[in-house]
Amino acid sequence: MDISRRQFLQLAAGGGAVSGLIAAGVNLAPTIARAQALRIKDAKTTPSVCPYCSVGCATLVHTVKGAIVNIEGDPRSPHNEGTLCPKGAAIFQLHVNPNRPMQVLHRAPGAADWEVWDLTRAMDRVAELVKKTRDETFLERLADGKTANCTTAIFSLGGATLDNEWNHLQQKLMRGLGIVPIENQARI
Repeated sequence: MDISRRQFLQLAAGGGAVSGLIAAGVNLAPTIARAQALRIKDAKTTPSVCPYCSVGCATLVHTVKGAIVNIEGDPRSPHNEGTLCPKGAAIFQLHVNPNRPMQVLHRAPGAADWEVWDLTRAMDRVAELVKKTRDETFLERLADGKTANCTTAIFSLGGATLDNEWNHLQQKLMRGLGIVPIENQARI
């Protein structure tokens, strides 16, 4: 369809350029397809799975020289047919967000400022506090003599960005420590 410059401007002023063109019957599919192809041109596509829940929505991870440039739903998947929920659609930000903390920050009780800790120091401190709390609150037997073997002072809450494999290992660790209340934020 041929339209003059004046007709284009009238359509654009009447309802936005794109909606005006669509209303005029202009087929934008080739332009949209070309724009999408350019977005991932020269990228290596690797099939993957969304890490947020147990549905297992398939994703396509596009990388250029080892850097992730795009993540989208895989249209070949029978689970999600190329669509992703809001959390799944934000997977890309999990990898490239410039605000993502990349070091351990610790603020001592009563302190006003954060202190940067190396990972070994932070993990040692976590282990020390878990052991101390477990030792102080471990309950071997209930009042009626039944075996309990649990601690009532530690709660485990997994995050939505943890994949199923990590959640499985975390649950095994928590159960081994005698921690009963275990939940995952993805279900809340």
